[in-house]
Amino acid sequence: MSELFSLNGRVALVTGASRGLGFAMAKALAENGATVIVNARGMNALSAAADSIGAEALPFDVTDAAISRAALQGIVERRGRLDILINNAGIQHRRPLVEWEDEDFDRVIAVNLSACFRMMRDAARLMLPNKFGRIINTGSVAAVLGRPTIHAYVAAKAGLHGLTRSAAAEMGRHGITINAIAPGYFATELNTALINDEAFTKWVEARTPAGRWAQPEELGGAVVFLASNAAAYVNGHVLTVDGGLSVSL
Repeated sequence: MSELFSLNGRVALVTGASRGLGFAMAKALAENGATVIVNARGMNALSAAADSIGAEALPFDVTDAAISRAALQGIVERRGRLDILINNAGIQHRRPLVEWEDEDFDRVIAVNLSACFRMMRDAARLMLPNKFGRIINTGSVAAVLGRPTIHAYVAAKAGLHGLTRSAAAEMGRHGITINAIAPGYFATELNTALINDEAFTKWVEARTPAGRWAQPEELGGAVVFLASNAAAYVNGHVLTVDGGLSVSL
């Protein structure tokens, strides 16, 4: 059974992986045998993250279409293949609805949805010759339930869930599965302000049946499963990892 979850011989790229959920997923893939390439915009934090898990650091901005395409092609040229793409890079912007500017909305959509579409498309082109691929998109439980002030984020993640399904319906026959993970409240650097807000933390603990924030490493099992042969027949699925938040009132 353990061989079903082995990633030996697989080459994986994780975007937005210098910290938080991206780093946790990259670490889990590496620990299960994958050759991992980690991506972020800045090299300093990315290099330290890569060194800590024996990964390759590959800095680039996922919103730059030409550079992103070249980066993917470079992985195939250096490593011989690309088997796994984790579309995780994302940004957040919090404002009351009436205070949002068009450029704020466009910027969040560009990173959290449009870049994911292009990465998915360009990675699939490289996976097709091998008739094998695992593309995993980081969605959000907020796309299922909604949340005040983060309107572009919710819209982007809801779009990403839909894109996951439509792409899966097309690529499954080519040996490429496309799934998403929808995390709940994880204790990452991105959420530091919320974690330090005592009232908000009490709300998370009361609202979540698990009664606590999740730790980043608790996403590792989900991403290894979806990337492995154990999930060979799982396609177009949005796997919620939220401690029961989205199934309780």
